[in-house]
Order: sequence, then structure tokens, then C-alpha cells
Amino acid sequence: MLQLYNDISLKISKKITQAYSTSFSLGIKTFSPEYRGPVYSVYAFVRIADEIVDTFHGYDRKYLLEKFRRDAYEAIDSGISANPVLNSFQKTVREYNINRELIDAFLNSMEMDLYESSYGREKYDEYIYGSAEVVGLMCLKIFCSGDDSKFNSLLAPAKSLGSAFQKVNFLRDIRSDLEERGRIYLPNVHNHINIDDFSKARLESEIETDFSDALAGIKMLPMGVKLGVYSAYLYYYVLFNKIRKMKVKELLLRRVRVSNLQKLILLIKSVIEVKVLKLT
Repeated sequence: MLQLYNDISLKISKKITQAYSTSFSLGIKTFSPEYRGPVYSVYAFVRIADEIVDTFHGYDRKYLLEKFRRDAYEAIDSGISANPVLNSFQKTVREYNINRELIDAFLNSMEMDLYESSYGREKYDEYIYGSAEVVGLMCLKIFCSGDDSKFNSLLAPAKSLGSAFQKVNFLRDIRSDLEERGRIYLPNVHNHINIDDFSKARLESEIETDFSDALAGIKMLPMGVKLGVYSAYLYYYVLFNKIRKMKVKELLLRRVRVSNLQKLILLIKSVIEVKVLKLT
């Protein structure tokens, strides 16, 4: 009956993904079936760690994150966990040979959120790598299904895509990060007084380069995931362009969104370009 528990573990990871990110969930639905479960498992693992540091206020978050780390590695080593999210995640890690360096880097960035409220350039790059780029690399491990040559050829674009998504999120959430968590995710900006249009423009220049580098890799992805990843790329690029047209003072007043109608249009555009025009 272990298969029943494994199935339930995966369903819980899927439910967590759907509850926390409708856009990401829609993207996963466009994947070929063999890719969906493992990606749900990675997302749920990442989501729970992020929730520990971002929302478990009033609890010992340092202890809880350390316990989550220990439990995760124990699950990977033993091949089982009584925590359904970790059980689902360990199966994916073991099946797709996801490097522990990637998991460590991610959890280290989560730990940084417990202590850091702003970042110099070097620490900022370290944080971006651990919080976003390695998540893309975990997914890439799944997409490449053990083909190390394919993985290595797509490694740099996958990192760029994760970096672009995370930096767009930082600009979109600049108000909530500052007001609710006391954090500033602009490199070399250490107080709210220095959050200005110049620092925003510098980050936007980086994001534009990240998007450009990422697109080359998306074109090389397996067809079973290309549509989903490309639709996410288009969604974030539209969001980025909305943000780019705004001043910092506007971002500090309201959160930018992409309407459901726009999302539908972008999905249709993705289908045409990937399925009909064979995006290459």
C-alpha cells in the first residue's frame, strides 16, 4: 500500500501548487503528463520553505527551517518521509538525480531571509542563485530526464530564466516586501530612501538581458514542456513591461497584475508559436 501513500503525497504537492500559484499551475497543466508530478513536488517543497521564513511569524522560524532541512535530507537518504511534501520531493530528487548542492543553495537563500533585509551586489547574486536559479535547474533536471549533455547545454539559459522571474517578482512586490517583511530586493539599496527610478532602471536592464538569454534555451527544450515554459516566459515578460512603464512611487502604491483575459491571450499565443509555428 506504499504506492497509495506516494500517490497521496503527490496529490498534496499538487494541491499546494494550485493553492499558491494559479498561473504556475496552469503552466504545469500544459506539460506532458510525465513531467507534471515531479514539478509539482519541487514547487511544493520550495513553497513550504518560503512560507516558513515569510509567514510563520510568532514561531521559531530558524528552528523550523533547520528542522525542514534536516527532515528533507533524512527523507532523501532513507527514501521515505512521514511528511507528504518531503516524501513527494525525495522521490523526485532520487529519480532525477537532483544535486544536493542545488537544494543546499536554495535552503541557504531561505535562511538569508531570516537575517538580511537588504543586499550588496555579491550577496544579492548569491541570493538570486539560491532562491530562483537553482529552482529552475531542479526543473531542468526533470526536463532532461538524465541527459547530462542536454542539461549542461541548457544550464545557463535556465539560470537566466529563474533570475528574470525572481527579479520581476521583486519589482512587482516591492511594496509588500518593504511594508510586510521589511526587505528590499534591489542590489546595493539598503534603505527605502534610496529606492528610486534609477535603481529600478538598473535592475530592469539586468532583467532584459536575462529574458534575452533565457529565450534561446526555451527554444531548445523538449516539446513536452516547451509550451508551459514559454507561456510562463510571455506572462512574465508582459508583467515586466507593465512594471517598466511605471515609476517607483506608483509601484509603492499598487501591485501590478496581468488580467485573466491577457493570460488567456498569452496562452493562445504560446500555443500558436510552439505548436503551429514550431518555436525554434
